[in-house]
Amino acid sequence: MLTILGFVMIATFLVLIMMKKMSPMGALVLIPALFCVLVGKGAHLGDYVLKGVGDLAPTAAMLMFAIIYFGVMIDVGLFDPIVRLILRFCKADPMRVVVGTAVLAAIVSLDGDGSTTFMITVSAMVPLYRRLKMSLVVMTGVAAMANGVMNTLPWGGPTARAAAALKVDASDIFVPMIPALAVGLLFVIALAYGLGLRERKRLGVLTLDQVTAGDPEQVLVGAGSGGKGAKGRKGGKAALTGGGAGSGTDAEAPSSNGSGSSDASSHEGEDDDEFKGLDPHRATLRPKLYWFNAALTVALLALMVTETMPIPVLFLLAAAVALTVNFPNMNDQKARVAAHAENVVNVSGMVFAAAVFTGVLTGTGMVEHMARWLVDGVPEGMGPHMAIVTGVLSLPLTYFMSNDGFYFGIVPILAEAGAAHGVSALEIARASLVGQALHMSSPLVPAVYVLVGMAKVEFGDHTRFTVKWAALTSLVVLAAGLAFGII
Repeated sequence: MLTILGFVMIATFLVLIMMKKMSPMGALVLIPALFCVLVGKGAHLGDYVLKGVGDLAPTAAMLMFAIIYFGVMIDVGLFDPIVRLILRFCKADPMRVVVGTAVLAAIVSLDGDGSTTFMITVSAMVPLYRRLKMSLVVMTGVAAMANGVMNTLPWGGPTARAAAALKVDASDIFVPMIPALAVGLLFVIALAYGLGLRERKRLGVLTLDQVTAGDPEQVLVGAGSGGKGAKGRKGGKAALTGGGAGSGTDAEAPSSNGSGSSDASSHEGEDDDEFKGLDPHRATLRPKLYWFNAALTVALLALMVTETMPIPVLFLLAAAVALTVNFPNMNDQKARVAAHAENVVNVSGMVFAAAVFTGVLTGTGMVEHMARWLVDGVPEGMGPHMAIVTGVLSLPLTYFMSNDGFYFGIVPILAEAGAAHGVSALEIARASLVGQALHMSSPLVPAVYVLVGMAKVEFGDHTRFTVKWAALTSLVVLAAGLAFGII
């Protein structure tokens, strides 16, 4: 019964948010609360929720201060040179923009933290997507898939968990998987190329001058740089010099009324207040502190990778230092925090709402029953192929479970079953990494709320667009692993 109710609860959640019958925050709270009552454990709902909140509180704190930190870095101009380079590379070509998104997300993912990757990628790319009237759902999907493949780095989390759960060396898991993961990343870039061509066909051919209103050096950054001095010149609307608006593609996500796109392409009459081509001399810039801010950011990322201190503490300290040094005046500090308060509240709220979902799913035992049902359903004859089974099961299990639950609860069971048929623990561990491209878009991953929240994309739209491509990416990694004899 718990198995059935668990699957029904997850299906109900996904259907309601994709059909936009409920907001993600409301669905994350109310649906698990209802099912907790249905399984007869309503009296324990408070305990489950508090347990979930306690587990995710450090993540929420990390995201809160990370948003403030990177918001300040955007305000002071740390990423302006990167945005200019991207603008020159992309040349206002939608295909180049989407490919650039995949490459940027993959490079930034080297720090091993999804939230950081999404904050930097979104901050750099969203203004360009909006100016070109491109689909923001394409951006969130491509960024999530690129980060998912790169999330398998030894310091990214899944590989370390697999190594700890099966008592093997992380390098023995990751290094042989590099060719398969490289194929997966190339597939994401090729997919980005294809999606970019579709966007180019939908929008027509644009020129850089039309996008930047005659100022190719004008930097496009997010609304977080608002405030005094942030009122740059409004760039002209990107004109179409070829093709029409078209009737849309799969890259377009329906709006809340189902009649159009959820991204900027449906806001033709929208004023440029949210994303402007900002004056390079805006008041929030701190050019004299550029190298200090760059060194602070590099040091922060280095400390994250080496795990010198807990990540929430690192971001808390870094945000405090960044605010104090760049904005010594108290009123300026308050203004910077206020400028990013909306993102902080939205993302932190979603994380705590997700804590209700994970708390109930785990506390009632539904997730354990679901996982065991899937594992027990594997035919006995598949024993010698348990690595392949693990790779396939990693897709749904890492999507519906936390990485901790999967790697410490399920992978050891799969490894034990494989050992009985001569399948090594290393093969099981490598195969367990396959589903990470899909995992990064799971409603149980806090970082995905940073991605969709900062991009202002509906989570349901992101899910509907991304899941099929992310699942295909995971299967490509699995196929490459089999072809290379790694799995």
